[in-house]
Amino acid sequence: MSAVPVASLSKEQQDELLCTYAALILHDDGADIAPQAMANLIKAAGCSVEGYWPMLMAKMVSNVGMDALIKMGSGAGGASGAAPAAGVAGEAPAAGGAAAGEEKKKVEEEEEEEEMDFDLFG
Repeated sequence: MSAVPVASLSKEQQDELLCTYAALILHDDGADIAPQAMANLIKAAGCSVEGYWPMLMAKMVSNVGMDALIKMGSGAGGASGAAPAAGVAGEAPAAGGAAAGEEKKKVEEEEEEEEMDFDLFG
């Protein structure tokens, strides 16, 4: 959503974005991510969201964990970074093979995260 102006987002998308920012602020501050705390932050910012959004977001954070959600990112896959280039000065040729092995392990871990059972309403 960062490439899209906020004014062009639907009301639901704006509400979700506001709740996401509120949850990130609370997490960064070390506070509990509770629906009322999120609603208070959103109100203090001069905004408003439908009443169910803070509850949904807080439940998701409590079920999955904020650190796990942050690691998941947007799901676009661009945050994983590129593998180091082979042949960097001072690097032995065998090191490139080790990097490939690490990358394969990383891909397997990401696949495990995708198979996570998450029920927002359960």
